[in-house]
Amino acid sequence: MKESARYVKIVEWSEEDQSFVGSCPGLFYGGCHGDDERAVFAELCEIVDETVELYKQDGKPLPPPTSGKDYANKMVGVA
Repeated sequence: MKESARYVKIVEWSEEDQSFVGSCPGLFYGGCHGDDERAVFAELCEIVDETVELYKQDGKPLPPPTSGKDYANKMVGVA
């Protein structure tokens, strides 16, 4: 398993931007955007991989993992 798999990746529609926006809370702010949801997710996964590698190259500790926290079910309870 890649270390990047330890981070939640979210792709959602943004009315404001009129595009899909990808983000990785806990690892970095911002992300990527585009018209194709799958393409945005693929790009997001690449960005997360690259970010993890940059942390390692710089000798910085990675932020705590965000996966395994059952965020999807927690969000359902809020909606």
